[in-house]
Amino acid sequence: EGQPHALFSGDTLFIGDVGRPDLAAGATATPEQMAATLYRSLRTKIMPLPDSVLVYPAHGAGSACGKNMSKETFDTLGHQKEANYALQSDLTEEPFVRELTTGIAAPPAYFPHNVHFNKAGYEALDRVLDRGLQPLGPVQFKTLAADPTVVILDTHSPSDFVRSHLPGSVFVGLDGQFAPWVGSIFPDIHQKFLLVVEEGREKEAVTRLARVGYHHSLGYLQGGMEAWLEAGYQTSSIPSVSANQLPELLLHEDFLVLDARRTGEFHAGHLSGAVNYPLDDILATPPPMGPDRSVLVHCAGGYRSLIMISLLANRGFGHLVNVEGGYAAMSRVEGLDLVNGPSCSATQLAKS
Repeated sequence: EGQPHALFSGDTLFIGDVGRPDLAAGATATPEQMAATLYRSLRTKIMPLPDSVLVYPAHGAGSACGKNMSKETFDTLGHQKEANYALQSDLTEEPFVRELTTGIAAPPAYFPHNVHFNKAGYEALDRVLDRGLQPLGPVQFKTLAADPTVVILDTHSPSDFVRSHLPGSVFVGLDGQFAPWVGSIFPDIHQKFLLVVEEGREKEAVTRLARVGYHHSLGYLQGGMEAWLEAGYQTSSIPSVSANQLPELLLHEDFLVLDARRTGEFHAGHLSGAVNYPLDDILATPPPMGPDRSVLVHCAGGYRSLIMISLLANRGFGHLVNVEGGYAAMSRVEGLDLVNGPSCSATQLAKS
C-alpha cells in the first residue's frame, strides 16, 4: 500500500548485531573505514525507516559474520532500535567503530575460497552429492581412510562421540556450528573427507559441507558404528568427568585446565588457574603443554572441547579429559574458584 514493509538487510543489520567490517575480500579500505561507512549507512538508510518495518537478515546465530547474533530470524526495526547496541540513538561514530573492530575472531579459513567460488563458479551440487553419498562398507572405508590426506569426520552428537568413535576421527557435530568449525580447522578447501554420520543425515552433512566450499566428501560409513564393530575393528572413547567432580579432582590430581572458549568468553568468567587456548587458535598457536601432560578440556557447553580433544589426540596428546557441560555446568558447582578478568592465555605462553 505504498508503505515500507520489510527490509532484507543482508550482512548489514542482523538481529542483535551488525555486520563485520573486516571481511570484504580485496577491499582497499581498512576495517575502521568500513565500520565508519556502516555507521553512516545505518543512520542514513535504515534507522529513518518506520519502526514497523520487519527486518530479515541474511544470517543468524552461529554465523561467523557477526559477534552477537540472535537465534531469532526476524524482528521489527523498532525493537532493534531498542535492543541492538549498534542502533542506540546516542551512539556516536567513534565508539561504534571501536566496538566493531575490537575482539573480532579471525574469519574462518574458507572465507577467501568462498569469494573465489562466488566469482568463478563451482562444481554442480548434484555431482558433489553423488560422490559424497557413496555408502562404504567397513573394509572399503578402512582402506580409503589409510590415505594420510583423508580426514575421518564424525558428525554425531557429543555424547555419542565420547562413548565410541573411529580411532583418528575428528569430531564436528551436525547439531552445532558445523560448517564454520569445519572451515576453521581445515584450511584446505580441497580436503577429502570420509563421513561417520547418524543414519538419515548423510545428505545433510554432504550438503552443509558443500555450502561452504568443501566438495570432496568421498562417502560415508554404511551401517555406522555397529557395522564397524561387527567387522571386528577397534573403536576409541574419550574420558569424561562431570562438572560436579571437578572440585575433588582438582584437589587431589595434577591437571592442567584448558579453556577452549574465545578470549571474550574467558574474560567474562573462568576457572582460576585455567589456561585460555581458544579453538580458533589451534592452527596458529601451539598447545601450551607437552603430550604427556594430564589435561582437563572444557568450552562453554561441551561441543568445542571435543573438537579440540579430537584434533590434539591426532597430534599425539594422550591424556585429555573432557568436562561434560563445559563452563555452563561448572558455573553451577559450589567449591570451584571462578573469577572474572584477564588471565593467562596460550598465546601469551607461546610468546614467553
